[in-house]
Amino acid sequence: MIETVFSVELPVREHLRVQKNRIVGAQLAKAAANDPQLLETAPRLAVVTGIHGDELEGQYVAFHLAQTLNAHLDQLHGIVDIYPAINPLGINAVERGVPGFDLDLNRIFPGDANGPLTEALAAAVMDDIEGAVACVDIHASNIFLREMPQVRINENSAAQLLPLAPLLNVDFVWVHASATVLQSTLAYSLNARNTPTLVVETGVGMRITPDDDRKLAEGLLRLAAHFGLWSGPFEAHGMPVISGDKAVSFLNAEVAGIFLAKARHGLRIGEGETIGQIVDPLQGVVMQEVVCPASGLLFTLREYPVVYPGSLLARVLKE
Repeated sequence: MIETVFSVELPVREHLRVQKNRIVGAQLAKAAANDPQLLETAPRLAVVTGIHGDELEGQYVAFHLAQTLNAHLDQLHGIVDIYPAINPLGINAVERGVPGFDLDLNRIFPGDANGPLTEALAAAVMDDIEGAVACVDIHASNIFLREMPQVRINENSAAQLLPLAPLLNVDFVWVHASATVLQSTLAYSLNARNTPTLVVETGVGMRITPDDDRKLAEGLLRLAAHFGLWSGPFEAHGMPVISGDKAVSFLNAEVAGIFLAKARHGLRIGEGETIGQIVDPLQGVVMQEVVCPASGLLFTLREYPVVYPGSLLARVLKE
């Protein structure tokens, strides 16, 4: 059932509409036909993606999840709300932010129902999701970096969210210091309202990685089963590595040039091994050898080759 969460007319005969796909289990739908109030109190899982218009990995996740649930409504015992495009204008224009407003939508939550258009949108999304048994906010990396599937958690919410994160079939869980978490994000705002919200980062901007996205969609079924919303099959992919900020090494470019990766993303790399080189095409020389500072998991790797001093090249989860 497609429902409109927020709708407004725009100039030049355009329309901004945020929609969700509300999927209701067969037994609940039958009972709600006589008592619609049951839908207001039924347990529900919220799956959000498309806050950033250049992050498309979640589109495949939304498709796979909806397809599976719709094929087995008899095994769904509650509600799953899928929000595939919180920022539809950004997705249509392939822009990270909201076109025409020059802002990052994930920096204005919880919003204001009586505020400007984008803040009213944020407030409507918050009100619609609040009260879910859990929410999963799916992001991709930007066009410059490729990320392994991971859950990122604010340390202030770790006690509540860490038991849920491994269910999502990600490779590791990164617990951030609270000082590095922006309070104006959807996840922070929902957690502040006692709606447990996990943030997933995976893949690369403007692309889809089907294998990883399918695993994540299966992880969402696994999470739904944890809350008693799903009795059907799902794939489980083991226990992720869990780490804090101190276990992560950042590698940045010291010079400008073209970055040529040598190591393979997503695999273990040893201390002293070469991750890549920064070269100067004009002179035909290597400007910087990028060497791994410690043995561990190479979970972030530069995708876009043009770099400048300070550009992030890689992150390594130290053993």
